[in-house]
Amino acid sequence: MSTELDPAGRSPSPSTAPAPTRANTRYPTPSWGKRLLSVQEFGVASALVFLVVVIGAFHPTFLHHDVLLGTLQTASFVAIIAYGMVFLLAMSEIDLSVGGTYAFSIILSAKLMAQSGLNPWISALVGIAAAALLGAFNGVAASLLHLPVIIVTLGTLSLYSGIVTIVSNAQPVAGLPLQSSFFTTLGGDQLGVPTAAWVAIVLLVVLSFVFTKTRFGAMVRAVGSNPHAAAFSGISIGRTRLYAVALTGGLAGVAGALSLAYFQGADPTIGVGLELQVIAAAIIGGTAVTGGRGTVPGALIGALIVAVINGGLVYFEVPTTWTDFVTGAVILAAVGADSLLRRRRVVRATRTA
Repeated sequence: MSTELDPAGRSPSPSTAPAPTRANTRYPTPSWGKRLLSVQEFGVASALVFLVVVIGAFHPTFLHHDVLLGTLQTASFVAIIAYGMVFLLAMSEIDLSVGGTYAFSIILSAKLMAQSGLNPWISALVGIAAAALLGAFNGVAASLLHLPVIIVTLGTLSLYSGIVTIVSNAQPVAGLPLQSSFFTTLGGDQLGVPTAAWVAIVLLVVLSFVFTKTRFGAMVRAVGSNPHAAAFSGISIGRTRLYAVALTGGLAGVAGALSLAYFQGADPTIGVGLELQVIAAAIIGGTAVTGGRGTVPGALIGALIVAVINGGLVYFEVPTTWTDFVTGAVILAAVGADSLLRRRRVVRATRTA
């Protein structure tokens, strides 16, 4: 093997040999497009934009400012509860009683305002606390009976709804102090955006941090990924589940307070079927039903998709009886897509191993 000589006819010494530059070992930086595509919520956000554009193309009034704000308002109530459902789904659990919990917080707060003369703000706080206690009851019952939360809440769904009917005598609550700042502030808008949307955004930031950066969020994901390993490492599955269902109940109470302020009324039938929309929002947003992972921002986008679909059905004059059918179909499509993507990741990882 020949050695290349320098101009003087000498072999280059090790000290004068060209050293490898740092650029030669630097990995290529992903383009902004690849970074965008790697964002977990990119796909579902693209679907949301596509739906809005398609509906707006056929019915331009759907893109009007007031209509879009109304859609955002409706989605905010669902999204707030869906944030809690993200924590539960990440643990492979589902709370079916959120609709009853939501309705109970509204009826209780309205009763305290109208019949007891309690300050509306304090009444709303009592309603939120009561909703959190109902959620905690689900967790305690699940632990005592050694049952999944979905089985327990299958019973408390009817139980809580029944309590709402009994307390309200199946009649709307009358005599609400609508002149109170509670209704004008929480039921109005701030800087042209509904107050409920601002609350949803603040909770989005807080709960995203809790889910991804705190010990509680790590325990939730660990339990969902491998409950046996989580228990072996010292994580209390029962306590973690209790906190998660109490959080979900409390968020249902927050959504209830905002709904009461916005609708300025309390009807015992409110909240019927809400659990389907909440679960749909979380799953469509990218939270895996198999546990271990979830996305709080995705839950907001999922809630917006559900609200846009429901609004689109109205604009296309589809009978309201088809709403649950379409929502269920979207859930099935989202779960199927998630399963397909997970299988592709496994195949890709196997090939590269």
